[in-house]
Amino acid sequence: MDSGARNTMSRDIMREISNLASYRRARTVLAYAGFGGELQTEDFLRRTLDLGKTLLLPRVNRETKSLDIYEVKDLERDLESGTWGIREPNPGICSPADIRAVDFVLVPGVAFDSRGGRLGYGAGFYDRLLANRPSQAWLVAGAFEIQMIEHVPMQERDVPVDVIVTEQRHYLS
Repeated sequence: MDSGARNTMSRDIMREISNLASYRRARTVLAYAGFGGELQTEDFLRRTLDLGKTLLLPRVNRETKSLDIYEVKDLERDLESGTWGIREPNPGICSPADIRAVDFVLVPGVAFDSRGGRLGYGAGFYDRLLANRPSQAWLVAGAFEIQMIEHVPMQERDVPVDVIVTEQRHYLS
């Protein structure tokens, strides 16, 4: 997908996600900084901060092979290039946060199915993190329609998402 199409579709998808009632109600949002060919999340992150919501972003912890989450208040100042070149919170600037405070989660993925199945990058970082989230926290994935597949094989530890928003439709699981 060329970058122009990816940017246009990303804006449309993120606008749809911003209009979800679960997002509008949320006070604390866990999201991610999109990179490469992923959905571009920068505008969503800025909008979240502009609305006065608490924004949390993950940072890969190589020692524990898990994700730590931090509160981000300023995207330019608080983020640095981290593992795999992904922009992550700088732990010297950002305060650690607790997953139990989260109301809404924007979840990344490589592929999804209409039942909420999510295929990540294979390390299980998000599944381990999301296993500890509050039950009322909505798990929402933004994806391009070309990322939708017939069936994502799910194991017991895999955490499905509640809704997937693409440039064409919403998939509720």
